[in-house]
Amino acid sequence: MARGLANATSLPRLLLGLTLEDPGRPMLGYWRDGAWRRMARGDFAQAVADAAAGLRAQGVTPGDRVVLVAENRPEFMIADNAVMAVGAVTVPTYVTNTVADHAHILRDSGARAAIVSTPALAARLRQAGELDLLVCMDDAPAGTLPWAELTGTHADAAALIAEVEQIPEGRLACLVYTSGTGGTPRGVMLPHRALLANCRAVSVLVGKLLRMPREATYLSFLPMSHSYEHTVGGFIMPSAGAEVVFSRGADRLAQEFAQHRPHIITAVPRLFEVLRERITAQVEKAGGLRATLFRRALALGLRRLDGPKLGWLERLEDAALDRLVRNKVRDRFGGRLEALVSGGARLDPALSGFFLALGIPVIQGYGQTEAGPVISVNLPWDNDRRSVGRPLHGVEARLGEDGELLVRGALVMDGYWNNPAATESALREGWLHTGDVAEMRDGRIYITDRKRDFIKLKGGDMVAPAKIEALLAGEPEIAQAVAAGEGLAGMVALVVPAEGREAEVEQAIRRVNGKLSPVERIRRHAVLPEPFTVENGLMTPTMKVKRRQVLERHGGLVESLAS
Repeated sequence: MARGLANATSLPRLLLGLTLEDPGRPMLGYWRDGAWRRMARGDFAQAVADAAAGLRAQGVTPGDRVVLVAENRPEFMIADNAVMAVGAVTVPTYVTNTVADHAHILRDSGARAAIVSTPALAARLRQAGELDLLVCMDDAPAGTLPWAELTGTHADAAALIAEVEQIPEGRLACLVYTSGTGGTPRGVMLPHRALLANCRAVSVLVGKLLRMPREATYLSFLPMSHSYEHTVGGFIMPSAGAEVVFSRGADRLAQEFAQHRPHIITAVPRLFEVLRERITAQVEKAGGLRATLFRRALALGLRRLDGPKLGWLERLEDAALDRLVRNKVRDRFGGRLEALVSGGARLDPALSGFFLALGIPVIQGYGQTEAGPVISVNLPWDNDRRSVGRPLHGVEARLGEDGELLVRGALVMDGYWNNPAATESALREGWLHTGDVAEMRDGRIYITDRKRDFIKLKGGDMVAPAKIEALLAGEPEIAQAVAAGEGLAGMVALVVPAEGREAEVEQAIRRVNGKLSPVERIRRHAVLPEPFTVENGLMTPTMKVKRRQVLERHGGLVESLAS
């Protein structure tokens, strides 16, 4: 563990303290003005000090909430740390939020200041509510303060480092509004203590157990406004010694894998689905010997994972296929990948098995915004893909009487902002009630479903939709799916087909039904003409389908399927 991490009591002290260890070491990589650029630790610390001085000059005081709306870029991390360094509270929100979304957050948090990246976002915030301070990073329009002006005073970075050493770990650091899959977002109060607990537990695994070299690279593309990437990319990876490279977007990932050859990537299940679709489509298009070798490598790889054991001739064949097939797949990810970590939602074991069988080190973790957010994680050499791993060091986990997973430790939130009823429901006697139904075996956590998402059929049977939806999305003919059945005689499904495979959806559903119990089987389905996306409001920015919104929008269709 880095010396700064061991001694830090606040998040700004953690990152600014890196300067004391090695100021010239690259910390951030980013695209600017047509080229990739790097920012050293010392330059980052100076930029944070300049921004902190500017915020103070503009009247930002301890306890103030400051909304932060920007893409993944150095200025996001600089602003985030500067806000916390002056004792204020960061409220990170998505660039995809509507005016109504921002209005709710401004009203609920009481924020009177905001920092945004673009003029379009500045206009959206202006429409959302009254602000005393609005800072714009790019091309600041009238009525906003240019980022360059906010950071224009050269401040004393050493003095700020000494000052942030006095910030107590129990002070509120950030207010993260959960996007969730339905309902009104609630502000999760995360003190410095919660994120630091995550950093201490995970950085040991990242920095030592994964044996990352000095020049290790972490490719960041999930939005930093989400608690997952905010903690992992914003604090855990830098504190573990990795250089954080900000991706230009999911559509450029394949190119960036080759350019930056990352050691670690974090992702959500939807990205794994997209990557599998691309890989299999390319193999099918190639056909011939290449397709035959690929399928054999996949089959033998799955045998190594699940048994039965390979015979000696099969082991020789598998070794040859490792060179002929798997090395090429690994090269697509840059050839240096130590871990491809999935979080944010349950990863279907069949999906992770696809990548593991092809030599890609996929490991699944688990967490919640209310817990910093990382609770547990698998390790490459201790990986049960059907579980979400073992609880982190310092995390207590147990099951409630109804099977709900309960968590306790320094990582747990202080509660929900201005919502004592919700806080009382979620936090009882120090235990966070996660809302997830789980099993625990041999120290591992196995998530089975969301407690609140169980469907009660007309006959009284309880069905877990997540299992059905994962199996449906695991079929190559199906891109996305939502299962429904509350109050109905049987289960139905809304399905988005894979491109060009609409006619094959029926047979895919028959295969899935063969894996389900009679009560779980899909009786009828409908094929939707357009996918669930962030733009149409049916997917969160971290690519989770909003089940409730999908069912509300297509309620008439569900009723027709049930009739």
